[in-house]
Amino acid sequence: MSDLNSLLKDMDFKFLSSGEHGMTIEGMRKVLGNDHFVFLDVRTDEEVKYLSFPFALHIPMNELPDRLGEVPKDKFIIPFCSSVFRGALVYIYLRANGYEEVKGLTASSEDMAATFKPGPLAKM
Repeated sequence: MSDLNSLLKDMDFKFLSSGEHGMTIEGMRKVLGNDHFVFLDVRTDEEVKYLSFPFALHIPMNELPDRLGEVPKDKFIIPFCSSVFRGALVYIYLRANGYEEVKGLTASSEDMAATFKPGPLAKM
């Protein structure tokens, strides 16, 4: 719990305003396909049945404590969900568990899906 306390204390105005904790859709476009970056889909199994992202590692948020060993510590992890909320929680959880390279995706899964339409996809 002390790791979480320290982490929260560091999240001051300067930290939040820097944007260092998040990745935009444009940032996602730049790193997609780079094997150092792992997109961590923390949505439920039910959500993934309707919209999946084959490039992402899927571990529902509620299963993460039991499956944390599946998330590589030597990669840059970008958790995401349908609304940004769970991704933000997982960002804090990973950081509190010693993950150094983590950013939360600041876009929803709907925003991500729009990125893969022909126009935006052609810009990747």
